[in-house]
Amino acid sequence: MALFVKRPELGSRLSFSTYGMNKTLLIVGLGNPGKEYDGTRHNIGFLCIDEFARKNDFESWVNKTDMKCATATKTIGDTRVILCKPQTFMNLSGEAVQAIAHFYKIQTDNIIVVHDEIDIDFGQIRLRRGGSSAGHNGIKSVTKQLGSEEYGRVRVGIGPKKPAQMDSADFVLQKFSVKEQESLAKLTREVSAALSEYAYGAPVTAETRSFL
Repeated sequence: MALFVKRPELGSRLSFSTYGMNKTLLIVGLGNPGKEYDGTRHNIGFLCIDEFARKNDFESWVNKTDMKCATATKTIGDTRVILCKPQTFMNLSGEAVQAIAHFYKIQTDNIIVVHDEIDIDFGQIRLRRGGSSAGHNGIKSVTKQLGSEEYGRVRVGIGPKKPAQMDSADFVLQKFSVKEQESLAKLTREVSAALSEYAYGAPVTAETRSFL
């Protein structure tokens, strides 16, 4: 019989209980490895799961060279949560996701990917399961390697692109503006709260959240 687990209160958003699910959840943050990419818009996935790991006292990050990623683990409630930061570059992110999912036998519906989204304004987070890549090369790679679109997405807005005529690849590789940097702590807290909900068994449903 599953143990009854009390979910912690997450701000004013959640305060309820659930039955443990005895599952493994894989949470992937997308980004590019290397200090030169720290603080860039394309690395918001790394930044968000770093905050989630810190907030929930995960084990230290361990480089898994055979799976092309860094991982950290912890049991939250009755769920074993594995965090993954692919150490390939963005366009090959799916190689690491497929490798770790295969090794731990994690089903696609127990995978959540956190990534930047240029078509969503900075200040918004959109949650959903499945859907197209919307031109995001990291998501294209994950979908290709998993052979399915039916994994959870936490899409973190980094738009709109300014100036509009700038190449999108150049925009996402820029560092956040000074004004945006002032709000990054709020952003990562909001994403961390959503990930905590998923760890305690909440389903991934279509939803938009604003943190500004």
